[in-house]
Amino acid sequence: MSQHLIQLLLPLSDNNGEPFSRSEYVRVRSELTEQFGGMTAFTRGPAEGLWEENGETARDDIVVFEVMTPELDASWWDRYRRALENRFKQDSIVVRAQEIWLL
Repeated sequence: MSQHLIQLLLPLSDNNGEPFSRSEYVRVRSELTEQFGGMTAFTRGPAEGLWEENGETARDDIVVFEVMTPELDASWWDRYRRALENRFKQDSIVVRAQEIWLL
């Protein structure tokens, strides 16, 4: 059975290094659970995101939230990503999807 796995890479702190409130992540968890009936959060050890920006290596500690859904509603995810970018004060938040098969 084919599904879509959607992953959100959320920063732990803003661009000034100030950590976001735990309530922000609880809110995302609640929203995803309500919309998709469940979710998984990888929050124990933050992942490290690295990328090049203006000739320098930039870095973020991130947590990963993911959901599985049979249908991929790209317009819903576009709106939700933009809302998260505003809430987390980011130029860009990575939301990625891939087709998976449940075995």
